[in-house]
Amino acid sequence: MNTMKWLLKREMWENKGMLLWTPIVVAAVVAILAITSIFLGKNASFAEAQEAFTIGTITIEGKARTVMIDTIAQGYIMAALPVLALLSLLVFFYCLGALHDERRDRSLLFWKSLPVSDTATVASKAILALVVAPLITMLVAIVLALSILVAGCVLLLSHGTNLFGGLLLSPDLYLSPLRLLSLLPVYILWALPTVGWLLMVSSMARSKVFLWAVGTPVITSLLLMWADRILHLGLDAAWFTANITNRILLGVVPGSWMGFEMDNVQHHVSGHHLPPLESAYYASWHTLTGPSVWIGAAAGLAMLAIAVRMRQRREEV
Repeated sequence: MNTMKWLLKREMWENKGMLLWTPIVVAAVVAILAITSIFLGKNASFAEAQEAFTIGTITIEGKARTVMIDTIAQGYIMAALPVLALLSLLVFFYCLGALHDERRDRSLLFWKSLPVSDTATVASKAILALVVAPLITMLVAIVLALSILVAGCVLLLSHGTNLFGGLLLSPDLYLSPLRLLSLLPVYILWALPTVGWLLMVSSMARSKVFLWAVGTPVITSLLLMWADRILHLGLDAAWFTANITNRILLGVVPGSWMGFEMDNVQHHVSGHHLPPLESAYYASWHTLTGPSVWIGAAAGLAMLAIAVRMRQRREEV
């Protein structure tokens, strides 16, 4: 356990700029743009409304106030979508270089001189991609969403509507970030095929890792489509694209599982009357009831085992 801790620290030290500072900088930019838009753009709208109705403040009370509080408490986490979308790029490119770069710069010779197994090394890279990086991004996203929420409430307060008390009493204010964090196991299982594939390619490719990782499944899909159309071999290229190509390339995209299990999700959602985000949360967990996610996770573990084997054999490019 202590060895794994130091391996994870090593990975964070080598990739801190990508996995830590990139989401923080992007979140800061989004926060500045959003808050500037709130106070500059919305102030103009409030001023027009005040002039039109000749009142000093705009007060929202009664049922409209309750609806507004519920809507904000349930959906404010959506303000952090740009940071959550960034997670897929961070994990994708981290995995691409995780095993290839140490062979290219020959640091592999140094790391192999240490009493650390190849299995532990590859496992630390997979854990960083599947657990640590998503957790960092989720926490940054939650801070961003709360910052934008506070800014919006301050603006409303300056115009006579105080939502702070109602929001602090709303359970959804606290449940929204907890729901986001609790989706980590779902993300891990659906991202395993992509992380396993990328680490396997990273351990094997001598150069042009991106082209090997992306080009191989894409070209295979195109060849199957060509063979089906021209040679009429009866190959199901659409199935291969949906269940192989998309799974090993798009698994690290948060929420991609909703597309992979579209029929299952639609059947589950249609029987419940829940707010959109809460419905998406339960539907995400419901995707784990199908065999697809578990077959993909098993394939991901198999590809990680191949990556371990290749790291044992390959030393430098």
